[in-house]
Amino acid sequence: MTTRGHSGSLRKMRAVLSDPVDYFLVLDKTEVPLNEILGCNVKLEFHGLIHCIYCGRKTSKSFNQGYCFPCFRKLAQCDLCIVSPEKCHYHEGTCREPTWGQENCMTEHIVYLSITSGLKVGITRSTQVPTRWIDQGATQAQPIFIVSTRYQSGIIENIFSKHVADKTNWRAMLKGNQSPRDLQEERAVLVEDCKLEIEAVAGKHGKDAICMVDSP
Repeated sequence: MTTRGHSGSLRKMRAVLSDPVDYFLVLDKTEVPLNEILGCNVKLEFHGLIHCIYCGRKTSKSFNQGYCFPCFRKLAQCDLCIVSPEKCHYHEGTCREPTWGQENCMTEHIVYLSITSGLKVGITRSTQVPTRWIDQGATQAQPIFIVSTRYQSGIIENIFSKHVADKTNWRAMLKGNQSPRDLQEERAVLVEDCKLEIEAVAGKHGKDAICMVDSP
């Protein structure tokens, strides 16, 4: 067997929708196809160097999955609202990087149902469908709403999370024992249960800010 070596700073793995899904290990600008080495022995070696995934500076410790401390403190993409979108404060004029916020948060988002470790609700930018579902290990997924901003998607997700999980149990997901479910039916029940709260959000942000996605 031929031995091949690659080096570089490790980045988020890239996935391409196919049957099966194609995965690539990203090391700086090099992409290593992983599907073709399934079943082979792979050795990973840490060379003791950590570089910020944003500015590239050498750092003794990384924060928030790869940033140096100065970038962690100043970048909008490291703010708490990235993991809790309902806490977005762009509309208050306090975003760390208004231009970044305009491009990434004040854009169309999808609120969806999926099957990962079980039934869950989630959100993602429209441009991240179906990448987000692949990253989460979803076996099924169906959009519910298209909303105008990340903030609005976070509010809707919070409403739904009172009835459906909003996090994946990765241990259960990896076991792969999830049974198929009728997501169209699950969606209809969830929307009906949350009808009054959703109408209140639409009344505050405008009826055109929250649009139901047609059922397949």
